[in-house]
Amino acid sequence: MKQRLQFFAKAPEIMKAVMALNKAVEECGLEASLMHLVKLRASQINGCSYCVEMHSREARRDGETETRLYLVAAWKESPLFSERERAALAWTEKVTNISGNGVPDDLYASTLEHFSEEELVKLTVAVGMINTWNRLCVSFHAIHPMPAAKAA
Repeated sequence: MKQRLQFFAKAPEIMKAVMALNKAVEECGLEASLMHLVKLRASQINGCSYCVEMHSREARRDGETETRLYLVAAWKESPLFSERERAALAWTEKVTNISGNGVPDDLYASTLEHFSEEELVKLTVAVGMINTWNRLCVSFHAIHPMPAAKAA
């Protein structure tokens, strides 16, 4: 695979706005460990290798365990995630795949058992943000860092 274009270089003004929103999301007050899981799960769903690699690496750097990272893709079958994390992951999946059937009322209600309304807005913007990055990286074939010995 070869990168198609450098989106930061080709549209710097709009990317500046994307970066400003990204900064706001990063500073919104939701716990970093939760944000790592949300970013990783959305990136898995969207098939974004750049973001899967980056968010896995960042989560490990911040203390996340390898086991939990491996199991994000199968979180429903793993007892390693808290109820709040499970609610965030369910919300992330539905919002990422919103074109399927939208976000059902029962999921909204159950997510509000673990997040305040303000936190749910922040979580939804965070999901939208990672989906924006995924769409940029997948569309333009952003290449994740590769150790020289492992590159094909």
